[in-house]
Amino acid sequence: MQALEVKNFLEAKLSGAVVEVEGEGCNFQLNVISDDLAALGPVKRQQQVYAHLNPWIADGSIHAVTMKFFSRADWAARA
Repeated sequence: MQALEVKNFLEAKLSGAVVEVEGEGCNFQLNVISDDLAALGPVKRQQQVYAHLNPWIADGSIHAVTMKFFSRADWAARA
């Protein structure tokens, strides 16, 4: 599995989110930029993403995922 595939898939599923993905094979690091998700608690944010990734996790296509969440303002302030 490629990072671009994960990025495109999640951006299609998470309305208004921008997803930066690093990694390849079955291990990925996600930076999810979304005001809506950033406003949720940590568990709820992860549940929103895992709900879409679970089929790939279940079939072994994805083994490990780490996630960081940013509001658009917080992401812009990093630069």
